[in-house]
Amino acid sequence: MSTHHTAVVFDLDGTLVDSEPNYYEATRRTLTAFAGDTDFDWERHTGFIGIGTLESLEILGPRYGIEAPVEELLDATNRSYLELARASTPVYPEMRTFVERLYATGVPMAVASGSSRAAIEVVLTGTGLDAFLTTLVSAEEVDRGKPEPDVFLEAARRLGVDPARCVVFEDAPPGALAARAAGMRCVALPYVAATADDPAFRAADLLFPGGQTEFTARAALDWLELDPSRSR
Repeated sequence: MSTHHTAVVFDLDGTLVDSEPNYYEATRRTLTAFAGDTDFDWERHTGFIGIGTLESLEILGPRYGIEAPVEELLDATNRSYLELARASTPVYPEMRTFVERLYATGVPMAVASGSSRAAIEVVLTGTGLDAFLTTLVSAEEVDRGKPEPDVFLEAARRLGVDPARCVVFEDAPPGALAARAAGMRCVALPYVAATADDPAFRAADLLFPGGQTEFTARAALDWLELDPSRSR
């Protein structure tokens, strides 16, 4: 069991990497394949940011009159997403710096995501973040996705730390709600600027209203009281 005072649990999509455009395109392809032309655009996609792929398709399938089983939609979406993710998934530079510094300091870290296990592994491997992040939890591996706390609680269990010692980094309101429900502190980095006033973000322990444009590794390390420069 880890004895470090703090553990950090990252959401993946929109928090560590800018993968939402790939998820939008993968979902759009699936809906087009099964329902023809739809009104599903980027603006509509943003309403599902922070919700697992399965849960999103459980809503979108009936909305667009798709009668195919949701598992079939999920398989199609995951195939498209993996193709897109392998081609390009950018890491937020300040997040990469932050992860590297946490790793150097020995802070236990995990990724807890609504993505499939395969998608998480493809993204982390392709970006090189797999060298630092090896404890992974997919929503596929727990009973309930965000905003329920299951993925975060499972991450704490796998890290061997008490949930109260965990700090979650999240870009979407459902994830912030899940962190709170898990009894964890939350650092909020809104992916969609208009959601910065969401009550779930306002209740966060630290909020970067400008999201990734405002976030810096130093600011996060200072807040966590983990900045290595303090000891120099």
